[in-house]
Amino acid sequence: MRFTKLDYCQYLLSSPINYTVTNLADHLDGVSHDRINRYLRGEKLTPRLLWDNVALLMQPSENAYILFDDTVLDKRYSASMELTRRQYSGNEHRVIRGIGLISCVYVNEETGQFWVIDYRLYDPDGDGQSKLDHVAEMLNGVVYSKQLPFTRVLMDSWYATQKLMAQIDQLGKLYYCPLKTNRGVDDSGGTASYQRVDALVWSVQELGQGKLIKIRGFPKDKKLKLFRVTVSTNRTEFVVTNDLTQASTDTVQDVCGIRWKIEEFHRELKQLTGVEACQCRKARIQRNHIACALLVWSRLKTIAYQTGRTVYQIKHGMLSDYLIEQLKHPSVQMTLA
Repeated sequence: MRFTKLDYCQYLLSSPINYTVTNLADHLDGVSHDRINRYLRGEKLTPRLLWDNVALLMQPSENAYILFDDTVLDKRYSASMELTRRQYSGNEHRVIRGIGLISCVYVNEETGQFWVIDYRLYDPDGDGQSKLDHVAEMLNGVVYSKQLPFTRVLMDSWYATQKLMAQIDQLGKLYYCPLKTNRGVDDSGGTASYQRVDALVWSVQELGQGKLIKIRGFPKDKKLKLFRVTVSTNRTEFVVTNDLTQASTDTVQDVCGIRWKIEEFHRELKQLTGVEACQCRKARIQRNHIACALLVWSRLKTIAYQTGRTVYQIKHGMLSDYLIEQLKHPSVQMTLA
């Protein structure tokens, strides 16, 4: 029996809890654990495969958004696993050992649908690239390779660097991203020294319409618009944009709300595809496992859009079908004395 990436993806799609290679071999006739391991070690699945499977499903829009963010795939008990390194996890709010996944998401605001179109694994020891390098590469890929239309780029404060913002400017696109609270800015037009962004004084008008600032380290004539956005009762973000015509904090808050689509994706990926569950040590196997998990999430999302259900309803519905069948025709019969 020939074993392919389709077989492995089907396993990740169908399995409810256990996503290990051993469990797959136990449930697949004629295919051993070693054979699956050899396949995963010898195959080379790349981000291009994800794009090839998503491209025809998308609904591009001139007003679309591109989202960038990263997440850590938890491998805290896998010190000997390749690709893993200690890094900060937003979910855990602390440093853990894991594999860094940087994602690029395309959002059609008109339909509310979104697609993951590219990704990278953070491996500076292997490829010498930083997270910023990966984002810059994926951004160029959206414009020049994939040639997708979009207007705005949304990203986290980690990516609010002069180099990346200048790249977005050169592409003729708009960006919205929060600044870290200790970022040095000047709202005086050069008459005062730089101060922390969270130390700025806001007038009533500025709270509603934003204010012009210069960020320390940016070209002296580069002005940006800064908004103080209330995310929740105990959280405020300072969002900067190169759209100097933007004059509504409420609109900026709505725009930034779209950024949480990528958080939705990361949560669904981890909970439904077993992306963190592969126990193999080799980097190539981990890369192939993650590639298949992304393909599985994309398939679940496509079905969700087509049927009007959530990805959770689709995945958990498989267990529901199993329970219905077992109640009708139990494989283990219950008896009473």
